[in-house]
Amino acid sequence: MADSRTKPSSPASPTPSAPAARASSPRARAREQTMRDIVRIGRDHLATDGAAALSLRAVARDLGLVSSAVYRYVASRDELLTLLVIDGYDELGDAVDAALAEVDPADHAGRMVAIARAARAWALREPATYALLFGSPVPGYEAPAERTTGPGTRVVERLVEVWEDAWRAGAIVVDDAPLDPPRLSRDLARIREEVHLSVPDRLVARGLFAWAALFGCVSFEVFGQYGADTFTDPEDVFEHHLDLLVGTVGLG
Repeated sequence: MADSRTKPSSPASPTPSAPAARASSPRARAREQTMRDIVRIGRDHLATDGAAALSLRAVARDLGLVSSAVYRYVASRDELLTLLVIDGYDELGDAVDAALAEVDPADHAGRMVAIARAARAWALREPATYALLFGSPVPGYEAPAERTTGPGTRVVERLVEVWEDAWRAGAIVVDDAPLDPPRLSRDLARIREEVHLSVPDRLVARGLFAWAALFGCVSFEVFGQYGADTFTDPEDVFEHHLDLLVGTVGLG
């Protein structure tokens, strides 16, 4: 997107706006650091105690604050959970973006593989946060969509970009006939419109399958669903499944 900001008319440094000045004040910086510490300690407690047992009072204690003071930063346990959800989604998205930066944009299969491997590696490093994002719902908590949808869709957006780019480049060939039942085609058309896709129904459906299957494979490993002694190295089965998913989309 083009930058619509105007350049200063003189070489002198422009006077910062009031919001920018406030953001750079010592008080604002101290508050930002405290918020980062709250999230960091919250994630530590998530790993040791689980999401359902998360306690703002315990976080305040580890932070060195009296319990009443922490509420000046975070209003409730649910607000803390929301901060942890956003932080987790953003960290996962950053890991995926970093992996994609190492891949030729024209290597569509390589991009899909990089996304999947980065997601798996992050999930294995951060199983408690992964469980918060993709595991069982926390009793009594519902993540606010207006705050979490953007961070939460970063990975699937990268997958969609791969499939759209591959389709436009002619790297995927798929029948463009509508799917049955007709309501499924209507749903897929709405999805395409919402995310500005040109790919046909069948590629959208394949992509949905690949997205669900990818995180299903990761979840099985993170949550120990294969069993402790089933595979010598679970990465072997993940890589095999990843080959199948790339082929299913049409990039094999």
